[in-house]
Amino acid sequence: MFNPFAAREPQSGATGIAARMAKDVLDLAPTLVRLPLSKVPFSAKAALLRPGLNLLLAQEINDGELDFLHGRWVGIEVTDLALRFDVSFDGNRLCVRDAKALHGEDGAAVRFSAGSKALLLIAAGKEDPDTLFFQRKLAIEGDTELGLMVKNLLLSIDLTRLPSPVTATLSQLARALQALERKAEPAWA
Repeated sequence: MFNPFAAREPQSGATGIAARMAKDVLDLAPTLVRLPLSKVPFSAKAALLRPGLNLLLAQEINDGELDFLHGRWVGIEVTDLALRFDVSFDGNRLCVRDAKALHGEDGAAVRFSAGSKALLLIAAGKEDPDTLFFQRKLAIEGDTELGLMVKNLLLSIDLTRLPSPVTATLSQLARALQALERKAEPAWA
């Protein structure tokens, strides 16, 4: 007799193997990136982050929408990549510093922490930060008012301003990630 409330067993065979492989890829990818990324000096990371952020937010900088950040630091932590940096605004451009160089002190007024998968989905516009926050995949610690201002600013950015190869790459990576996540979910009989 069919019982809809009974626990169901995951499917075995090809579906189960594909699900395990997808989960392994999702778990392994950040590990494979973390070691080489840790060997790159922060100055090289900053040399990519600083102009990228200033390009992305050029319109907001010109419109004075980042003035609320003047002299205040916002921390970003990509937990599974062991990447941690702070961003501020000096009145003309965004500045980036190595949060690890602060020797354990957190000079950021607010810190956003998430895994690379969650941040990729946010950056590609495929996932809402509020959803990830309530799913505990995104943490916001510190000055909540500043955190909300930053979150709202980031949500207002038109990603089509980025060069098309960047938006295409973000979109493709996000779609691939979502496909792997769907595949990695247990398939029920």
